[in-house]
Amino acid sequence: MLTLENLLTQTHANASFRAGIAYLCDCSLWAKHLLAKDANLLDDLLQNHAKIYLTVEMQPFLDAAIIIDEASLKKALRQLRQRVLLRTMYRDLNGLADLNEVMQTTSTLAEVTLIAALKCHHTWLQAIYGEPCSLDGTPQHLIIVGMGKLGGRELNVSSDIDLIFAFESDGATVAGHDQQTISNQDYFTKLAKKLISAMDETTEDGFVFRVDMRLRPFGGEGVLVSNLNALEEYYQNNGREWERYAWIKGRALHTNNHIGLQSRVETLLNPFIFRKYLDFGAFASMRDLKMQIQRDVNSKGMQDNIKLGRGGIREIEFIAQVFQLIRGGQEISLQIKPTLSVLNLLQNKGLLPQKTVSELTEAYIFLRNCEHRLMYVDDAQTHELPKTNEAKARIAKSMHFADWTAFLTQLNVHRKNTQQHFDATFKVDGQAENVNETAIWQGLIDTESALQALSTAGFGDAAQTFARLQMLRNSSRYQQLPALSRQRFDALMPHTIAQAALMPNPDVTLLRVTDVFESICRRASYLALLAEHPRAMHLLVKLCSSSPWLTNYLAQHPILLDELLDTRTLYAAPNFAAMRAELLQRMSEFAGDVERQMDAMRHFKHANVFRLAVQDINGELTLEALSDYLSALADLILSVALEIIWPNVKGAQGVAPKFAVIGYGKLGSKELGYASDLDIIFLYEEDVAVAAENLAEVFARFAQRISSWFNTLTSAGLLYETDLQLRPDGNSGLLVSSVSAFREYQLKKAWVWEHQALTRARFVAGDASIGGAFEAIRIEVLTQSRDAEKLKTEVIAMREKMRAAQAFVAGMFDIKHSIGGIIDVEFLVQYLVLANAKKYPQLTDNKGNIALLKRLGMLQIIDNDLAEKTAVAYREYRLMQHAFKLQGATQMRVNYSQVNTHASTVNALWMQVFAD
Repeated sequence: MLTLENLLTQTHANASFRAGIAYLCDCSLWAKHLLAKDANLLDDLLQNHAKIYLTVEMQPFLDAAIIIDEASLKKALRQLRQRVLLRTMYRDLNGLADLNEVMQTTSTLAEVTLIAALKCHHTWLQAIYGEPCSLDGTPQHLIIVGMGKLGGRELNVSSDIDLIFAFESDGATVAGHDQQTISNQDYFTKLAKKLISAMDETTEDGFVFRVDMRLRPFGGEGVLVSNLNALEEYYQNNGREWERYAWIKGRALHTNNHIGLQSRVETLLNPFIFRKYLDFGAFASMRDLKMQIQRDVNSKGMQDNIKLGRGGIREIEFIAQVFQLIRGGQEISLQIKPTLSVLNLLQNKGLLPQKTVSELTEAYIFLRNCEHRLMYVDDAQTHELPKTNEAKARIAKSMHFADWTAFLTQLNVHRKNTQQHFDATFKVDGQAENVNETAIWQGLIDTESALQALSTAGFGDAAQTFARLQMLRNSSRYQQLPALSRQRFDALMPHTIAQAALMPNPDVTLLRVTDVFESICRRASYLALLAEHPRAMHLLVKLCSSSPWLTNYLAQHPILLDELLDTRTLYAAPNFAAMRAELLQRMSEFAGDVERQMDAMRHFKHANVFRLAVQDINGELTLEALSDYLSALADLILSVALEIIWPNVKGAQGVAPKFAVIGYGKLGSKELGYASDLDIIFLYEEDVAVAAENLAEVFARFAQRISSWFNTLTSAGLLYETDLQLRPDGNSGLLVSSVSAFREYQLKKAWVWEHQALTRARFVAGDASIGGAFEAIRIEVLTQSRDAEKLKTEVIAMREKMRAAQAFVAGMFDIKHSIGGIIDVEFLVQYLVLANAKKYPQLTDNKGNIALLKRLGMLQIIDNDLAEKTAVAYREYRLMQHAFKLQGATQMRVNYSQVNTHASTVNALWMQVFAD
């Protein structure tokens, strides 16, 4: 037999190729054996080593092969594997291919060979038994699900392939003459066994891929092939946590039959894999799974296993996949397969720091390259570092290191980094033991000792606090919790008691936190979040201490607990461009599912309101900045809602409708608060090409959909309450108005109070040209000539009417409604704008009451000093009103003595303006 050197000489290969072959053979004894055995393989390498081995080259090789029976099929498949892997190894070792090419090429080889074997055996079995069909006569096909690295298209060069087989429906084969009818179950079981043999059996040409079927339902004891109904029933009733992890990479292969079957498998399994809620219980589940693996590694002395050992490939995969399990149901973009893509996405979403992702990515590439080189040596599935000096030198050389010591040093750097990041991701932060608090909660000490401990800790009313704790522990809600939830609840309570004691209002704080616990305890994942992240737990206690309103907000929307995990995001100034892109992305992920889009938009709004509230409580935002942010958030949500809703409106034409939302009241003046509703109206531009009644009808449907979208109470709560009463003719008027009709109404029919409302109205969302037209109408209306006395009479009459509708408490000052309060300031500004805008058009600027008061003073329309003082009073009122809301107050009343100076100032200005 000719030697490899002689063959190279005969091929007249250049020096570069010769060197590449020599390096390949030094690194792979298996490659050296194949090349020496078959000259055709060497020739193929010489001709094609510069090309990636793609499907378009693999498939013609099989098509050209003479396949007439099982033996010839197996030979063709194995010969293809030899060619593909030899070229891939040559390219990889000689720096022509990166890790991604190696994984993609190997995964493509697996899919091409699986599908080829499937087609052949399906044809041969059909000739014996006929075509398998459902009970209604629909032809049936075998569904091949690639799990693990095949599912993620990350396959190793000498890996096994994890498969699950399925078919759609029960039934039987439709047999022809001289054919035997069998059930679909029997047919597909026979087909699956043939397929496994075609891939897995070792012949004189080797094997294609080893096949592992242990991930199927009930493992080795389960049937080889399940119908989809049985598959769904198994995972609904018997699926275990480790199977959720396994299915993250599960992917139905495209076998050129009904593509719909592949998507049906995903639709069927996704609810099992990805929970609709944030599943923080995944931390504990995957931590337990890793501990089981580590015990097995230790017992078998596999510490040098670069896949399963500490700092190995599996730890990187676990880091990526735990975030997928936790958030994949909420964030569809995380339902992707490849590990490196997941890590990159986690960085983009701010879930992992850039340094962490960079180090994990480098480690993954290094470890996977090393894994391949271990397998290249003898075409063996191994992850163990070599023991002999010769083998060590070979691996060091294949990894481009001068010697084993240099290689091992770099390997240990990556393993150390990976281990640190794994431990940081999965560890439970250290907590103090809180012995006394544990004894109090568990009832392990007598009442007198418990009261003494609570009093010493700082609780003002120890008896009442202890009674509440006992009541909670004895409540049916707590007693009926599942064992795991109660265990987590018990773990949290001692820390909660200890943390509450450190707050300035410990008794109230503990009550508020336990209220939150009671609202979330049925959802074990939220208890898991707090148990896994003590820093988040401490922040929760602090927030509950600061604001009952925020406590209630968290209790209503417990998904917001997730926001406590990343203080970088929690305290960051809002980036509305990025927020808009994020919301649009979320809407696109749920395209076609209106209910999930509505929920996602609500979650988005609640999360951003919560972030602003936390910054507000920490004193990081002025009231004006907070109002601006809340108003901008509402603008953004309205804008995105228009884009999402419009295409689903019956009769909708065009991408962007000539339609706009106009904001009035607090939205219009950018003074929005946490619980403010949205005063809005809808305008549209008439189109000469469309009948006016048809256009009005379409836009009326659009407006109805918007109103329903915002006001509907879903499982995620309410988006915003909208108030449409300020539209022309109020509740009796049309839901939408054309721009021309709106102008005519404002100029000829509107009441004075409607013109007052215009002073703080603005374009919010939709078509900007309509926004411009509205602003022109607003200025035209506000700058009309007016009878000052008549205007004054009407404004005073409206103010008296509003005041008469209120019930006042003697000796108490209602910040909003009392004489000298907020509404008086607003009426003063509105009157002065309407009375003077003809002469001073700059008063039409919608700059807010404080800015307009100062401008009125500068223009000497009112006393400048009084204007400044009234502006201060107005701001103080708003601050007080805001503080009341954060404390959950429903009545905004204070003693007159607290506001006497401010009320007197406003009254003085009122008397100056409305002297007679």
